[in-house]
Amino acid sequence: MKPFEELLKTSSETHGHLCPGQVVGVRMALLGCRLIGLDEPTSREQIKKLIVFVEMDRCTGDAVAHVTGVKLGRRSLKFMDYGIMAATFANLETGKAYRIVSTEESRDLASLYAPEITDRRKQQLEAYKRMPDSVLFRVQEVDISLSEFDLPGPTHRKTRCSRCGQVVRDGREVVIGHLSLCRPCAEGAYFTNAKEVSWQDMNWSPEQRLAFPSVPIALNS
Repeated sequence: MKPFEELLKTSSETHGHLCPGQVVGVRMALLGCRLIGLDEPTSREQIKKLIVFVEMDRCTGDAVAHVTGVKLGRRSLKFMDYGIMAATFANLETGKAYRIVSTEESRDLASLYAPEITDRRKQQLEAYKRMPDSVLFRVQEVDISLSEFDLPGPTHRKTRCSRCGQVVRDGREVVIGHLSLCRPCAEGAYFTNAKEVSWQDMNWSPEQRLAFPSVPIALNS
């Protein structure tokens, strides 16, 4: 693993700014990987062993993903919308999994670990660097139930929604009676009043010159 300060720097650059949540996330990822026995989680060999469940869509989540290398597109990052500053790190090879929760007490103790700083945000940022893991986090050993549809790799199954015709991948359909439905049809969606639209330049593509050779190309004078 790279040193903490280096990981914090690169994580903050990727995220867009340095904040207390970045410090918590980097340290959470370092601890999580250490607990499940992975010292180079972004390496080709170890990334295949790792799944991380992140329970918040905040700065901490970006830091955890940066340090571990997990991604939604690889199916190694699972987002659980709990609103809790926590993440679970699972080693697929050993079956070991640990859930790490950022303590609320750490906020109250920031002044003890960085008493020379009066600005609250800066004080938290520096204090979170100094606190021992046992103050900053609670750790739970947990069991994780994963099906073949949760694992990295190619699409395991495709079905078609009986109501709208949408293709649903990786066993995410909902079976109600004799119907296989996509979740929006079965449970309702985050969007409403969906209607198909056309848009300006809808025939554009990166290979437009090849696909539409008759379209004139404007030249710089």
